[in-house]
Amino acid sequence: MKILDRYIAKTLLKYSLSVMVILVGIFAFFKFLEEVDDIGRASYTLVDALTYIGLLVPSITYMLSSLIILLGAILGLGYLASNSELIIMRGAGIPVTEITKTTLKVSIAFIMLMIAFGEFIVPISSDYAKQYRAQALGQKVVGANQQGFWIKDSNHFIHVDRNIDGQVFNKVTLIKVNNSSELDSVVYSDSANFDGKTVELQQSSVYQIDSSKSIAIIDKQLLQKYMTEVSFDQELIQSLKKEPKELSTWQLFKQVSFLSNNDLSAGTYEVELYSRLMKPFTLIAMIILSVPFVFGSLRNSTLGRKIFMGVVISLFFELSSRIGGMLSLRFDLNHLLSASLPTAAVFIVALLMLYRVSAR
Repeated sequence: MKILDRYIAKTLLKYSLSVMVILVGIFAFFKFLEEVDDIGRASYTLVDALTYIGLLVPSITYMLSSLIILLGAILGLGYLASNSELIIMRGAGIPVTEITKTTLKVSIAFIMLMIAFGEFIVPISSDYAKQYRAQALGQKVVGANQQGFWIKDSNHFIHVDRNIDGQVFNKVTLIKVNNSSELDSVVYSDSANFDGKTVELQQSSVYQIDSSKSIAIIDKQLLQKYMTEVSFDQELIQSLKKEPKELSTWQLFKQVSFLSNNDLSAGTYEVELYSRLMKPFTLIAMIILSVPFVFGSLRNSTLGRKIFMGVVISLFFELSSRIGGMLSLRFDLNHLLSASLPTAAVFIVALLMLYRVSAR
């Protein structure tokens, strides 16, 4: 059985890698066409464009990972079916469930590899690609500076007009409210340093507000330094410059936790986080769903048509999971439930179809 498992695994991996090379090559080529117009600007050469595309290959591969794994499994099994090898295996007494388990083992190994790839390699290569392209075009390095943002931390509302590398803030306004949600004080500084735990405002103007009387009293002070501890860190500040899909899973988790703890809306980040967590399970469910289309009887339709239908239905369920996330944002539904329901539906349908095929 180990020899047979290795043979099936080798076939699936061969087709998965073939699909990866073809799909990544196509998407990289179209991405290169987008860069053609910029070749010749400043010091941006053909070599720079190719280097930029090469640095984007990891992110393109990760973006297409679901389709690569799914098509690799279907085409690999389809190849075995077209050579009547699956029929021989079943004639030798090997049940469909065992072949499905082997397929899932290979797919899960590929999924884990892609997850590690997407979490640790893709963010680094993507950021470096943006910086490389910006430097070649004579632009400012992407990610060095960030325009103004607001952030709420407990009873503080902080506005930064400009963020430099997550360590130096320019034109900082710190607004503090008391337990009654009344304005307590306002602090302003042209410059502040941030070490990941404490914001240190230099040459600060502090306006202390006393609202206990009928007329509010404002007391102004000039301080050399004003320090306040915060619950966010530099990584969270840097993540404010990126879209949720550009963040790692750990960064998404930290972002959701921080926003939730400060009673802020975290819907967009929650949808991305839960969709990413459910993605491996959705993919496994789709692979199980595709197996019956390969093992089905060839009398009613050709194998190619069954493979095509399997891909279409599987991709339809993946699209449904994405639509579910969008609907949960639009109608303020439970984001975890919206992300998991399509996967649960796929699993139920897939297991029922697999049972029907294996019972024949």
